[in-house]
Amino acid sequence: MTLKSVTLEPGRWRRVVVKVGTSTLTASTNRLNPPRMVDLARQIEALQRAGAAVVLVTSGAQQAGREHLDYPRGHKSIPFRQMLAAVGQSRLMGLWERYFELYDLVVAQVLLTRQDIEDRQRYLNVRDTFAALLQAGIVPIVNENDAVATDEIKVGENDSLAAMVANLIEADLLILLTDTDGLYTADPGVQSDAQLIEQVPHIDASVYQLAQGTRSGLGIGGMYTKILAADIAVHSGTSVVIANGSRDNILFGVWGQDVPATWFPPLITPAEGRKRWLLAQSAISGSVTIDDGACRALTEQGRSLLPVGISRVEDTFERGEIIAVRNGQGREIARGLANYSSQELQQILGQRSADVADILGYDYGPEFIHRNNMALIG
Repeated sequence: MTLKSVTLEPGRWRRVVVKVGTSTLTASTNRLNPPRMVDLARQIEALQRAGAAVVLVTSGAQQAGREHLDYPRGHKSIPFRQMLAAVGQSRLMGLWERYFELYDLVVAQVLLTRQDIEDRQRYLNVRDTFAALLQAGIVPIVNENDAVATDEIKVGENDSLAAMVANLIEADLLILLTDTDGLYTADPGVQSDAQLIEQVPHIDASVYQLAQGTRSGLGIGGMYTKILAADIAVHSGTSVVIANGSRDNILFGVWGQDVPATWFPPLITPAEGRKRWLLAQSAISGSVTIDDGACRALTEQGRSLLPVGISRVEDTFERGEIIAVRNGQGREIARGLANYSSQELQQILGQRSADVADILGYDYGPEFIHRNNMALIG
C-alpha cells in the first residue's frame, strides 16, 4: 500500500541524519503519537526520492515502555530505565516499521553504545553496515542501546548520538527536531521580546550560555545538548539545523530552507576533516608498497587501493589501523585506514578483488583502502 506523497526538488544534501526527540514523537503528551510518526515517515520518503539517503535517530524507547506498562512508578536508576527501554524498544521499532511500510520503505534497527563508536573494529563494522543499508535504500533507525548501556558506555543522549552518526556516515546535514523553532536570544517562554537566531556561524561560550537552563519534560536533552551536538557535527563537516518538529511538513521546510529554524554551517567539508585527521596521526601501524599502475590510479584517477596493486606488506597491523602507502621508490604517497589486517592482506596480496571472498572465506569489500578513507601526500 502506498499513500499519497509529494515530490521535492533535488537538494544539495546527499546524506541526511534526522534526530527526533521524545517530545516530538509524543506531541508533548505522555503517549507516542501515531499521526506524528506517520507524517515523519511520509516526509523522509519524500527526502529519499529527492536524492538523500536518510538515517533516523529516534528517542522514545523508554516512553514506549512506560506506556506499555501503564506508567509504572519508579525512580531514575539505570536498571529501571533499562527495563523501560527493554520493553519499549521493540514496540517503538515495530511502530516505525509499520509506518514506513505505508510508503514502501524498508527499515533496519541499529542499536549503538559509545563503545561501538570508539572501538576501532566496531566502528568499522558499524560504518560498513550503514553503507550497505544506505546503498540498498533502507532507512536505518538508530537508538542508543539503553537496555544494556551503563553510565560508562552510554553516549549520554540522542543528540550527541545523532552527531556521532552524522560523522560516521559523513552526512551533509543533521536535522535536530525539538519542540521549539531553534535557539533564541532569551527564553521565549519568559521574555516576549526573545528573538530566534537564524544562523550561528561559530559556537562559543556565549552560545552555550544562551542554551543553559532549557530542558524537556519528557526527554533528557534540551537546547544545551543540541548545541553540543551541533559543535561536534560542524567540526566534522556537517551542516546542522535545529527546527520545530511540531510544525507541518517540517522536513520539507528544512529541505527548502523556508521555515523558522537555527542553522549552523560546517567549518570544513567532510573530506577535509577526514584528510586532516589521517595526516595528523603520528602513529603508523604499517605500510604497503604498490606498483606503478596502482600509484597512477590513486594519484591521477582518485581510485581506491585494491589488493591486486600491492606488491609488499611491512609490519603487523589490524583492520582499521592507519597504514602508509609507498610507491616503488619507497616514498609515502598516501595514508589511509586498512580494510584488512596484515595477516589477511598477505593472503590476498596481488589478487583480484573478485577472488578475495573465495580466498578468505569472507570479505569486507573489494578495497584494501577505500578512497573515502585515504589522504594523498604531496
